[in-house]
Amino acid sequence: MPRALGHRPDVVIEPTCGLGAFLEAAAEALPEKARLRGFDINAAYVQSASDRLRDLGAQGRSVLRQQDFFLQDWDAELRDSPGKLLILGNLPWVTNQTVASLNGSNVPVKENFLGYRGIAARTGKSNFDISEWMLIRLVRALRGRRATIAMLCKTATARKLLRYAWQNDGRIASAALYRIDVKSHFDAAVDACLLLAHVGEAGPAEADVFASLDATARDSRMGLAGQDLVADIDTYRRLDHLEGLCPHRWRSGVKHDCASVMELQRDEKGILHNKLGQPVSIEPDYLYPLLKCSDLANGRTQPERFVLITQRRVGEDTAAIAQAAPHTWVYLNAHRERFKARRSSIYTDRAPFALFGIGDYAFAPWKVAVSGLHRHPRFVLVPPVGNRPVLFDDTCYYLPFAEEAETRVVGDILNSPACRAFLDALMFPDSKRPVTVELLQRLNLSAIAEDAGLAGRWRRLQRVNYSCDQATPQLELIMEAPKSAVPKKQARSTRRRPLPRH
Repeated sequence: MPRALGHRPDVVIEPTCGLGAFLEAAAEALPEKARLRGFDINAAYVQSASDRLRDLGAQGRSVLRQQDFFLQDWDAELRDSPGKLLILGNLPWVTNQTVASLNGSNVPVKENFLGYRGIAARTGKSNFDISEWMLIRLVRALRGRRATIAMLCKTATARKLLRYAWQNDGRIASAALYRIDVKSHFDAAVDACLLLAHVGEAGPAEADVFASLDATARDSRMGLAGQDLVADIDTYRRLDHLEGLCPHRWRSGVKHDCASVMELQRDEKGILHNKLGQPVSIEPDYLYPLLKCSDLANGRTQPERFVLITQRRVGEDTAAIAQAAPHTWVYLNAHRERFKARRSSIYTDRAPFALFGIGDYAFAPWKVAVSGLHRHPRFVLVPPVGNRPVLFDDTCYYLPFAEEAETRVVGDILNSPACRAFLDALMFPDSKRPVTVELLQRLNLSAIAEDAGLAGRWRRLQRVNYSCDQATPQLELIMEAPKSAVPKKQARSTRRRPLPRH
């Protein structure tokens, strides 16, 4: 690959060389003047890599050393390697939480190195691929020096590295992603690529994406739009008038991290069972119909599950359940240890059986909802069931509404071809969660309605809402979108009627 791309480095560095396969390939492909340097925490691997290079007659130009990546002074190492640099390899494909769950210790010092704020820094976004941290560390150590990075990594990791570099003047002159058939080569179920990045000079915040290592024509071109990555930068530029601040605030479903206790289902005899297979006899007061991401992806609106809701808002005291629904309180306490075992720090010092993703909005009768985990977003109109609002788990996102008419108009706009095309430009289908709140909050419903031929219905809806607002003393204010999703353009602010309190 380096020779095919015309790269002639003076020094080849593999930060985690393992058994030395990449250094062996570099020794065969590159001129004899290229020096080879490899590091690994495993002494046996270092010896194996040394033997391979010796068998090739490359030991005279190679230096291999046992070294912990996270303790190595990469600033000094790269500074003391003169000439053209090629940093290559295959960094670990595991997350920091995976290593921790295996009681491993070879992880970076804990830091919020991407600058997440609030709850995002304490939940899923604090989990990251170790290779992501390692790549960012190497880019920082290069400090604008000209070099080439060629790394096998998860496609999502490559994107995160490029986004970080583009946002923080990592000086990427050019970049490309060559997709790899990981299933056939490594028998792994993950999207991966060869990331090729030339650093040291500022270039466009764009990267070509190729379907394979042998492809000569790109499939697409991703890039940075404002502070956000988009999958198809060319289509995005054609449709960027559809971007703005959504006039409604998207919400995520209920987060409880205790599905075995909180999610229930009826058997053919009508008896409730939890996921542990135990029969459950509790009052219906705190039970609500539940839809999950697979339901939404398949267009199902008739729930087969129920969720036990212990709070109506975050932080509410749960002790009142003891008096209002004693059987429910006994059931919860019987599983108290499972709640205590929840790993996320967001539950620390909270009321027993606390939830997140809960508030008055969750009890709105009508909703438009979408799965966050599926590659082809399907916006589903969800009505109340049995006079109870339907709730969702935390893999789903939704807009709450007081009335059916408004729900149908917004649902039609979101399911329109115009919205579909714009989402395709924004989304990375191989992501663990292709649809996010930040992405949804960028949808300018007014502009999308225009392109979709639904502008008349949308304007009539806004006139009705405005008229209702004039007679309503208290309005639900549209909250600011997350700072990480500040759009280039802002849609006209649209007020809406407040949701009824149940």
